[in-house]
Amino acid sequence: MNIIDLRSDTVTLPTKEMMDAIQNAKLGDDVLEDDFVVKKLEDETAKLSGKDAALFVPSGTMGNLISIMVHCPRGSEVILGDKSHTFKYEAGGISALGGIHSAQLSNNSDGTIDIDKIKTSIREDNVHFPKTACISLENSHNLCNGSPINIEYLSQVYNIAQENNLKVHTDGARIFNSAVALNLELKELTTYTDSITFCLSKGLSAPIGSMVCGTKEFIYHARRTRKILGGGMRQVGILASAGLISISKMTNQLKTDHLHLSQLANGLSQIKKIEINPTNYKTNILYFSIKNNPFSDEEFIQHMEKQGIRFFALSKNKFRLVTHSGISDKDIHFTLNVFNNILN
Repeated sequence: MNIIDLRSDTVTLPTKEMMDAIQNAKLGDDVLEDDFVVKKLEDETAKLSGKDAALFVPSGTMGNLISIMVHCPRGSEVILGDKSHTFKYEAGGISALGGIHSAQLSNNSDGTIDIDKIKTSIREDNVHFPKTACISLENSHNLCNGSPINIEYLSQVYNIAQENNLKVHTDGARIFNSAVALNLELKELTTYTDSITFCLSKGLSAPIGSMVCGTKEFIYHARRTRKILGGGMRQVGILASAGLISISKMTNQLKTDHLHLSQLANGLSQIKKIEINPTNYKTNILYFSIKNNPFSDEEFIQHMEKQGIRFFALSKNKFRLVTHSGISDKDIHFTLNVFNNILN
């Protein structure tokens, strides 16, 4: 049976062009900084993001950990959202490995944090408190309906940081989704942040890898921190070659992914048992719940998978669907028909 996999955009597979590039990549030793393809990917990424320099790392989780460790000395504090990926899903790395305290503020449904809450959470200089060193945002925001965060809000947060001598880091795992949704260039969204990470292996279809971008001094320290964390890689141009195709050719695919998500949201909203507001969804991530569900969460997921539809339950009666390059128009129509049949 053909499986329509809506668990995540991490299930995307490399394109044929990527596989050809992997096979023919000109290789060197990246730890010695002489892998030609990696250097090209880092240079192109820096230009694209409007930053001075970039660093290729194995994962977005490592990218966020590196960035916050560079910005925050041991014993200092980072302000972040209580629904942020860094707080929820990165194994407490900033505390366990960085010795960094976190101040978790409530995320709004659109992924923002109230400006006044940010202001009042910045610590005064007092021996009893950790020093606030960084504000971390997420764009687009996974757990908040995949919401894109607009420039006006980003500039407000950045101005607060500047006024208080703080750094801003952006977990931009899906920042290209935000750029597409807001009809902006990537560098417009990265203006108001000191560092940003984004994933090549989600909607951009590369097999592995993320980018960290910032100033030359920041990337110098980030490279050293990557080494400390065991993230130094050797002939990794075989992966960077796929990443070059990701940033040059795969961003247009995201428009289709967003269209498919909108079709899913609108279709599901017509099913009486499903609780969803289709206007909340602007990128490629959709959350829904079921009224008076006759099945347990596990039973419902099993029923759907037997019909060829695979997705996650993130918590009790909260399900997630994610569109990506592996999903076609036909898949969307089939998925909606299966939901209709099972819930009606």
